[in-house]
Amino acid sequence: MAEQPTRAPTTRPWRKRLFYYVSRAFCRVFAILLFRYRAEGSEHIPDTGAALVCANHQSYFDPVVVGIAFRRRLNYLARKTLFRSRMFGWLINYLDAIPIDRDGMGIGGLKETMRRLKRGEMVLIFPEGTRTHDGQLQTIRPGFLVVARRCRVPLIPVCADGAFQAWPRQATFPRLTRIQTVIGEPISAKTIAELDDDQVIKLLTERMRACFETAQKMRGKGRQ
Repeated sequence: MAEQPTRAPTTRPWRKRLFYYVSRAFCRVFAILLFRYRAEGSEHIPDTGAALVCANHQSYFDPVVVGIAFRRRLNYLARKTLFRSRMFGWLINYLDAIPIDRDGMGIGGLKETMRRLKRGEMVLIFPEGTRTHDGQLQTIRPGFLVVARRCRVPLIPVCADGAFQAWPRQATFPRLTRIQTVIGEPISAKTIAELDDDQVIKLLTERMRACFETAQKMRGKGRQ
């Protein structure tokens, strides 16, 4: 398999690129003002090259909470049914979200995810598979490892705390509370190739848990 490109080529119209970065800046200001948002660990974000960004799944806020912590553009996954909405469907389509099946990524979503990784882009996934019921980390599902191994990309662990308190899955509307995001040390493609699936899952779980605990401490200090 050919080596992944070190820099993603310019594949989108300038209007889409501008819209993404303006939207991200707006959301970041919004999050800081309303949710006293903070993010740590930006030094772990590679300047170039593809990666799977692996985040915990606390609420509907998660794509935004993670996206505004990254200086590079992220590719998002979205259920096909969400594209049917006139306004929200237009938004995620304009942001080039990758359509996936309700019960899984599906062949189309898998191929498009791999295509973007091979272009040197970063893709955000939630390896727990579903939103948490209690705010805590859930068991990581191994399905994404096929993509990571075939595309030879690193895994970047990310965890947020406070998104569950802001908008738990059982709530109709969000509420104001502090949200913190922590980016951890990546697991390199070389390390992934040297370990079996169980070992990779264990290592990713450990790094995500460390991020989560740091985010919890940040929120705790902020409330003092």
